[in-house]
Amino acid sequence: MPNNNIVRAQTLVEALPYIQEFTGKVIVIKYGGSAMISAELFDAVIEDIILLHLVGIHAVLVHGGGPEINDMLDRLGMESHFVNGLRYTDEDTMGIVQSVLCGKVNKDLVSTIVRKGGNAVGLCGLDGKLFEAKRMDKGDGEDYGYVGDIIGVNPDIVLQAIADGLIPVVATVAFGVDCDTSYNVNADTAAAQLAVALGAEKLILLTNTRGVLRVENEEDTLIMQMKSNEIEELKAQNIVAGGMIPKVECCVDAINGGVRRTHILDGRIPHAILIEVLTDEGAGTMIY
Repeated sequence: MPNNNIVRAQTLVEALPYIQEFTGKVIVIKYGGSAMISAELFDAVIEDIILLHLVGIHAVLVHGGGPEINDMLDRLGMESHFVNGLRYTDEDTMGIVQSVLCGKVNKDLVSTIVRKGGNAVGLCGLDGKLFEAKRMDKGDGEDYGYVGDIIGVNPDIVLQAIADGLIPVVATVAFGVDCDTSYNVNADTAAAQLAVALGAEKLILLTNTRGVLRVENEEDTLIMQMKSNEIEELKAQNIVAGGMIPKVECCVDAINGGVRRTHILDGRIPHAILIEVLTDEGAGTMIY
């Protein structure tokens, strides 16, 4: 039986070249799904981010909060309504979205990072007009309410937080430029556009699936690596399909904007972030 201390030492040695490669670089992590619900996974994500920060890697955490928004709407007796997969956001719902994302969820994340020995600051797209958006118009005649398309990213406030030695935790509510309102924006899209604006080395999307599967629901058919120019063919083959399409498209947009590597990771795996960033193994699908 191998000595546990030797195994630990070998793990650290394996991580060394990755630490050397990524020290001083930015990694944007979009956090949501199962990892936000499970206490074990929640702790693992926070610990991963703190460890990356301590070895000199600038982790930026971008989060949604769908389950928490649903819970609050249920408590208030307000019905959740979706149009083509997007939450219809009227004025009252927008107020709940903003208070839950920018308030409770954001500050819970910040306080947990601090309690575990990190140093974080909570931000949202309204701060410094980090995310500028206009009302979504898909040209399909549907009204999505206060759901926005991001049209601009002003990353200075995030860069300043990084320079100050803080871990930025960013809620995805955007500043409306076409009217006096806030907008609810897609967290994957926000993370991808922020990664481009920050000149990030990596974009990581934590999901509820193993990654991109060649055969639906068969996790041993995981595609571990794919090139961005292969995506259209995989769509045509119905391999990239359904809810995976917008996630993959966010990754492609990030790559086209200069982000070197993007990853769709299984957020159900404890410490998936560290496995992907600091080991030879990886924990999902890398798109490059």
